[in-house]
Amino acid sequence: MPSNAAWLLSRAVKPVEALGDAAAGARDQGRKVTAAVVDAAPVGDSVEIRARRAHDAAERAREAEERAVEAARDAKARADRAREVSERGRARVKDVERETSREVKQRVAEAQKAAEEFVRRERQAAEADAEDERQEVEAEAESELEEARSDAEASQQRAEELVEDATEALAEARRLADEAAEAARAAAEEANRQAEQLRNEAEQRATDAEARLKAVEDLHERASAAAKRTARGLDRETADGGLDAYRMPELVELAASIGIEKRTTMTKSELVDAITKAARAGTRQGASR
Repeated sequence: MPSNAAWLLSRAVKPVEALGDAAAGARDQGRKVTAAVVDAAPVGDSVEIRARRAHDAAERAREAEERAVEAARDAKARADRAREVSERGRARVKDVERETSREVKQRVAEAQKAAEEFVRRERQAAEADAEDERQEVEAEAESELEEARSDAEASQQRAEELVEDATEALAEARRLADEAAEAARAAAEEANRQAEQLRNEAEQRATDAEARLKAVEDLHERASAAAKRTARGLDRETADGGLDAYRMPELVELAASIGIEKRTTMTKSELVDAITKAARAGTRQGASR
């Protein structure tokens, strides 16, 4: 805008200079006309007629001079007006640049704050889910272990009862005792195997929970990177003169960072309009807060 205003001012000042030259030329021309009228008058006319004609020609020349001077004054006033408009335009440009810079900084700060808050909530949710799952697995393992212990105790009690009954029939008692001992060992081994399997499953679930925490941290890094890309995009938008300077992949990425839907099916002009509207809406929301 300042360069256009300077051009307009130069265009307005040049006619003023030209009209000033025209006024001076008009005065000279009036004198020449007066002299030419006097010289061109018929020889036989009286001095009075010649004087009248010279006077009339001088009047016309004076009127032409006054019109030229008035035109020069009007041109100068218009040039002054153009200069004032140019100065106001430059002041307006500076105001817009300051306001744009402030809005960019405010939007970057809001994006970073939103990203940090999102990651904090996700981290808390993931930790809570992992803790709930760990407690649930421990409770299930404890319950199953208690049940296996109870079964082993019951088997042992049954074996003892069989041993007592074996006093009445020694041979049968020995056979029953061997069977009971084998059953007890098998039950104990099965209980130990199930307990080992439950412990392995608990460790696996803990590993899965750690993987989820790592995924949340990766999400935080991607959110931070998106905020930085948005900041760089807005800075370049201010420096390069608009979103039209962006390539399509850059526009799609910028639209994704601010949550514009159906961005992959839009044309470049539609993306530019959508991003501009979203930016204005964000600016209004930030101002209302």
